[in-house]
Amino acid sequence: MGRYVIRRLLQMIPVFIGTTLLIFLMVYALPGDPVRGLFGDKGASPEVLQNLRHEYGLDKPILVQYFDYMKGIVLHFDFGNQIASGRPVTEILGDAFPVTLRLAGLAFAIEAALGIVLGLVSGMRAGKTADTLILILTLLLISVPVFVLGLILQTVVTNAGGAPSVSDDTDIGQMLMPAIVLASASLAYVARLTRTSVAENMRSDFMRTAIAKGLPRRRVVGVHLMRNSLIPVVTFLGTDLGALMGGAIVTERIFNIKGVGGTIADAITRREGTTLVGLVTILVLVYLVTSLIVDLLYAVLDPRIRYA
Repeated sequence: MGRYVIRRLLQMIPVFIGTTLLIFLMVYALPGDPVRGLFGDKGASPEVLQNLRHEYGLDKPILVQYFDYMKGIVLHFDFGNQIASGRPVTEILGDAFPVTLRLAGLAFAIEAALGIVLGLVSGMRAGKTADTLILILTLLLISVPVFVLGLILQTVVTNAGGAPSVSDDTDIGQMLMPAIVLASASLAYVARLTRTSVAENMRSDFMRTAIAKGLPRRRVVGVHLMRNSLIPVVTFLGTDLGALMGGAIVTERIFNIKGVGGTIADAITRREGTTLVGLVTILVLVYLVTSLIVDLLYAVLDPRIRYA
């Protein structure tokens, strides 16, 4: 197991470099000048603009900028400074990341709990009325875009006298509706994936053997059925945690939440390449770490899986 973990960590290095380089190139290919944008319609002299570009290293070739960026991360864990405010990106991330983590964590809990329960009910009653209703519900959740669902729920809450946006991101009650919106599509995928896996395992030999032995239904379902059915579900859930944090851009924008997603949206609007690259780099790290944790969980769910 230890050798496998070390090998996976070494494999992450070229993946991280390649991903961040691609993001860096795409971000700095965006039209617009963040330095000129600081002055708005007033404008500034060419000398002032040139000095600011030199101060932030924007006058260097793109690959040199990327090398300096990676060197700052590796040596000092420095993601650069925001051009508009001069604040370090790590400081901005420190304010925004806990907010998105709370939102994504709540959405993940809703997605995992409801998705697995709905999928289990649907899979164990395949072809019956409950299965049909759950399939229709999940199809609707998949079909409706997140921003449409968010605006609909926001309008309903506003008409009912509630607040249209989140004013306190530490209040679970206020964060519940954005979390439901964020988790909606993923919840449907988890339910359908669980349903397929459960329905397939219900016909397996090990299930017939467990039932023939006269084991309690709770043990048959909770140990034999669920443990074998959750392997593909855990794969999806693990990778989806990073997707929830990245997908929070739209949700946070709709509900005015000042998290990583909202900060990324503001950075795109202002062409703040340094801030945008720094925040997206963190999301890449989240993806890589969660994928490793998911792979290690396979051995917990299925004792037959061993890593050399």
